[in-house]
Amino acid sequence: MSPAVQQVQQVFKRLTSGRTLPALLVAAGLLGSATWWSTQSQTSQTYELVGKVVQVADGDTLTLRQAANERIRLASIDSPEKSSGSDRPGQPYAEAARKFLADQVAGQNVTLLCYETDRYGRHICDVPLKNGGSLTTVNQALVLAGMAWANQQAGGKYLRDNSLMSLQAQAKAAKRGIWAESDPTPPWVWRYECWRNGKCNK
Repeated sequence: MSPAVQQVQQVFKRLTSGRTLPALLVAAGLLGSATWWSTQSQTSQTYELVGKVVQVADGDTLTLRQAANERIRLASIDSPEKSSGSDRPGQPYAEAARKFLADQVAGQNVTLLCYETDRYGRHICDVPLKNGGSLTTVNQALVLAGMAWANQQAGGKYLRDNSLMSLQAQAKAAKRGIWAESDPTPPWVWRYECWRNGKCNK
C-alpha cells in the first residue's frame, strides 16, 4: 500500500470517528482520490489496469473487462497481421500468435503495467508472465517464441523493452515461428506495402 493511501486512511479514520454522513462522504471521496492516484500515478509515465481477459483478438491485442471493457495493445511488440478482408490479407503465423497469447492470458485476472493510450483508444501495456523463469512479460515470451517482432516501427520509437532485441535474435537463430521463413515481413512493413499500397508479395 502506498504512503499516500496510508496517510489518507488515517485521515479517513479521524474524520469518520463519530461523524455525520456528510463527513463520511467527504472522507470517502478523499480515500477514492488517493487510491486512484496511487494506481494511475506510480510514476509520471505508467499506470496499472486490473481486470479479466475476456477476448484475445490477435497476437498483440486483447480485451480486459473492468467496469467497462478496455482494449489493450501489448507494448514493444508487433505480431503477424490477421486477414481483414480481401484487400487486407493476413500474414503467416497470425493465428498461431493469437493462440499463443490466448494460452497465456485468456480468462485470467491480470494486472497490467501501461504507458499510454494510442490513437485508437487502446491502452499500451506490458502483460506480466506467471512462472516465466527469466522472462517477466508475455510480450517477451511472444518474441522469444517467434510469435512477434520487437517493434522497430519508426526507428524503434515504440520499443520500451530493449531486452526484446536479444530475445528476437535467439528466436531467429533457432528458426522459431516467424523465423522459420527466410525473410519474414515485419507487420509495420506489411501494413504499409500490402494493405496501403497493394504490394503483398515479398
